[in-house]
Amino acid sequence: MTQQTPTHDVHIIGGGLAGSEAAWQLAKRGFQVRLSEMRGAPADKGGEMTAAHQTDGLAEMVCSNSFRSDDHERNAVGLLHHEMRRLDSLIMRAGEKARVPAGSAMAVDRDVFSQEVERELQAHPNITIVRERIDTLPDSGPTIVATGPLTAASLADSIVKATGQDRLAFFDAIAPIVHRDSIDMDICWFQSRWDKPSAGGGSGNDYINCAMDKQQYAAFHQGLLDAEKTEFKEWEENTPYFEACMPIEVMASRGIDTLRYGPMKPVGLDNPHDRTPEFPQGRWAHAVVQLRQDNKLGTLWNMVGFQTKMKYGAQVELFRTIPGLQNAEFARLGGMHRNTFLNSPLVLDRQMRLKDAPHIRFAGQITGCEGYVESASVGLLTGMMTAAQIAGEDWTPPPATSAMGALLSHITGDAEADTYQPMNVNFGLFPPMHDVKKKQRKEAYTDRGKTEFGKWLNALEAVPA
Repeated sequence: MTQQTPTHDVHIIGGGLAGSEAAWQLAKRGFQVRLSEMRGAPADKGGEMTAAHQTDGLAEMVCSNSFRSDDHERNAVGLLHHEMRRLDSLIMRAGEKARVPAGSAMAVDRDVFSQEVERELQAHPNITIVRERIDTLPDSGPTIVATGPLTAASLADSIVKATGQDRLAFFDAIAPIVHRDSIDMDICWFQSRWDKPSAGGGSGNDYINCAMDKQQYAAFHQGLLDAEKTEFKEWEENTPYFEACMPIEVMASRGIDTLRYGPMKPVGLDNPHDRTPEFPQGRWAHAVVQLRQDNKLGTLWNMVGFQTKMKYGAQVELFRTIPGLQNAEFARLGGMHRNTFLNSPLVLDRQMRLKDAPHIRFAGQITGCEGYVESASVGLLTGMMTAAQIAGEDWTPPPATSAMGALLSHITGDAEADTYQPMNVNFGLFPPMHDVKKKQRKEAYTDRGKTEFGKWLNALEAVPA
């Protein structure tokens, strides 16, 4: 870490959506902010363009131009939009000015959007934008690191040294995640292989199992080989994935039975739906897909070993052929791409501070959230947390029943650290409402979220309700 001369109250590293939002939230509360962005910096300041960015504009949207659904009555990301607007989000404000037609979704002209964010930040007297590359974490002083999924190598090395957790891997191997209440348990069953409890003290029924016979498996295997795949981006082409993170379709290409000796092995799993006098406990299937609980609430389950480069539509079509998943609703689909993110449940506290260096907070995609608005919302919360700490005020997080609170809870402790992966906001992160009929749950989640978020705002006296 390096020592910075304190000419500001807070140093923010990274001028993407999260860093820009954090700067805005701090500045409007009267704090002096130094916002460092390496894009656009002169050579002697370490100027560097990432492989994904096209400009040096702040808050550049490098992929889609969509903030996704703006429906705050039935949609988790729409609820997140609603909450951010109530907190005077710069990202949402700029998004409205740059908005283009997109039906019920919110999409923007990405150039107008970036220009509007930068204009607002440049105009604020409490914000100093400095074009410079920061190579190491500061030794002291309130700092927010919001450098995103393509963090510069030198700073990434510094983060690894500070966290002791090498989570800045070459590839983010993502397995699909399924909403628990969309799994057909009349077909599936709970069981751990050989009924062995997990190391964490499980019951021996820690997995949901989906059985396939020989014909079903053969069709599924062929489907993996035939499915349309996503090509690596240019900057990913020379980045090898690890053998332990092999895409399932690559494993399938190695032979018809490779998966049956890998993630789909059936041994030790007695299908109770296939009992006979000879096998009163149930017989072993030809192949089995296992799902493992992904969050503490038990609402989300990931498909073990199913990281993939298949296109999203192909994934949904093929994975719904798995017995028991015919009506599966996916909180996240699988993927493999270069990404930089922390194992946040292990290394960050509940206020996004690095446990071993609490003057440093992290924000945005590097914390393990996916999506533009999710990234910006974490930047917003981190700005608010930092402002409260500097002012000597107590900080109360938004309720876990709100979109912002649910996402924060996932990042800082509710997710399982061993399987932690980047996540979009979705209702699977919210405390479940089992007493509400499934068809009414989306409205129930948003109604409850709005009510309790409003109470939190009133108590916080941040924005009049």
